[in-house]
Amino acid sequence: MKIKISQAYKEVKPEIEAIVFNFKKKGEMLVDGKRNKIKTFDLDGKKVNVKSFKIPNALNKFAYRFFRKSKAERSFIYAHHLLSKDIGTPYPIAYAEETSAFSFLRSFYLSEQLSYDLTFRDIDLNKPGHEAILRAFTRFIFELHEKKIEFLDNSPGNTLIRLNDGNPQFFLVDLNRMNFKALNFSERMKNFSRLTQEKEVVRIMANEYAKQIDKNEEEVFEAMWFYIRKFQESFVRKKAFKKKFKL
Repeated sequence: MKIKISQAYKEVKPEIEAIVFNFKKKGEMLVDGKRNKIKTFDLDGKKVNVKSFKIPNALNKFAYRFFRKSKAERSFIYAHHLLSKDIGTPYPIAYAEETSAFSFLRSFYLSEQLSYDLTFRDIDLNKPGHEAILRAFTRFIFELHEKKIEFLDNSPGNTLIRLNDGNPQFFLVDLNRMNFKALNFSERMKNFSRLTQEKEVVRIMANEYAKQIDKNEEEVFEAMWFYIRKFQESFVRKKAFKKKFKL
């Protein structure tokens, strides 16, 4: 098995290897998903998250073996890149890959566990201070865009928020799908499409984002809302297709 470890954790390489090799038998289950599983382990006095990615399909087994970086490797590389740009994310510890001569099998991504207060999903405009959090989150997304970071999995659970006494801090998780390039206006607006269907929330995000760029608020809102509706329509179609296919 190939294991790549961050410089800060080189001294505990045997412990990291033991965690990876004993993933099935040990650790505390945090997320038991159909695709991926996340467990927590103790490592050198710290709690760490270990994400086990689902074994890919036959085509991707070959692609990941020879042509593409695995989700675990991308997560590791992207986390380091984010931190180099002063963007919050749990510190990357290591990634591991199991392969055969012609096939890619399992992969794991290890990162420090991060304490947080809420995610975007928990923002409730009826609660005191939550509009300010939403506006700060919007400025954070603008910062990503200005730093040429397109977070493709910008969904409600993938930004962890620390309230930090009225000065919210934001941390990205689920990092394996990102682009690093200058973003045009349409790409920036599309990047909000997975977050919410609540018009009031979108209005506030549009208002705050418009303050950061040379666009009027209505233009920003219309573009955001267009991509949100487009994403939802696509989601409904896919869901209906899967249901029909299962039948």
